[in-house]
Amino acid sequence: MRSSDVDKAQELTRELFECLGIKLMDETPKRFVGMMRYLTSYENISNEEIANEVNKTFEVDVRTDSKNMVVVKDIEVFSLCEHHIALMYDMKVSVGYIPQNFVLGLSKIVRLVDMVCKRLQLQEKIAEDIIDIMRILTKSDSIAVHIEAKHSCVTARGIHNVSSKTVTTNMGGEFLKSETLKLSFLENLKS
Repeated sequence: MRSSDVDKAQELTRELFECLGIKLMDETPKRFVGMMRYLTSYENISNEEIANEVNKTFEVDVRTDSKNMVVVKDIEVFSLCEHHIALMYDMKVSVGYIPQNFVLGLSKIVRLVDMVCKRLQLQEKIAEDIIDIMRILTKSDSIAVHIEAKHSCVTARGIHNVSSKTVTTNMGGEFLKSETLKLSFLENLKS
């Protein structure tokens, strides 16, 4: 982002809050713009570009290597809801997949989840993006993503219900074909 764009964003932030009758401290617009830049740092980065950035796969021999499910669970992240630019928080993402010819470095799964969440998002879209990137990297269609989150558009405004959580589960490949595999993935999330 160009320096002139940052300056303009800071001035517009000050104007926005003035229109709402709120006088900000001198440093607040700068901090607000910095926060928004950070929280949306992958907004204009495609899933393919994220896959290229985190690409650390290892080839496996499908004849001899295990084809067991790999699960990385309870990845803690947050994102901004694209409807209200409200925080989705206390979010835990779990990703499972069945390796086909490639496995992905475990830290890279956590990294790509974090990158996907640095966009204005919907919880359902986060899971779709994770699956898309995992498919690119692992060449596997057998991917499952489970997300549990609180949404400040529910807890801090509107109904003000602080205890509700939104849970989504997206699955593809063998997870859709095999009830046993699906239940095994969901059981892994409980332990």
